[in-house]
Amino acid sequence: QVHLVESGGGSVQPGGSLTLSCSVSGYTSSPSCIAWFRQAPGKEREAVARISTDVAGDKSYYHNSVRGRFTISQDNAKNTVYLQMNSLKPEDTAMYYCAARNVVSTNTCRISVHDAFTYWGQGTQVTVSS
Repeated sequence: QVHLVESGGGSVQPGGSLTLSCSVSGYTSSPSCIAWFRQAPGKEREAVARISTDVAGDKSYYHNSVRGRFTISQDNAKNTVYLQMNSLKPEDTAMYYCAARNVVSTNTCRISVHDAFTYWGQGTQVTVSS
């Protein structure tokens, strides 16, 4: 059974940084596909970053609004996926979720909408405010 557990959320001032962690267990898809989504009140859930690994290595993909500020990475030894968030803005305020799905290619991971993701964590709140 697949379990995803997020941690690391909190409150930070604009311009600050946070690192979210997603502990993954029971997930064996190869290629892999793990993503960070966020959802603010009254808004749709959006994917901010994805990481997909196949025999060629890791591929990461970012939403335009976070490219250059957020970095997704993974530590296979710890079964953990991270989201390093720098230069945070008030509009980054949201509940952040880790999600995973089974895929047959890294490109499938890149284009998957949130409904395609099977496994979800409970979320961790990020608030950016002065």
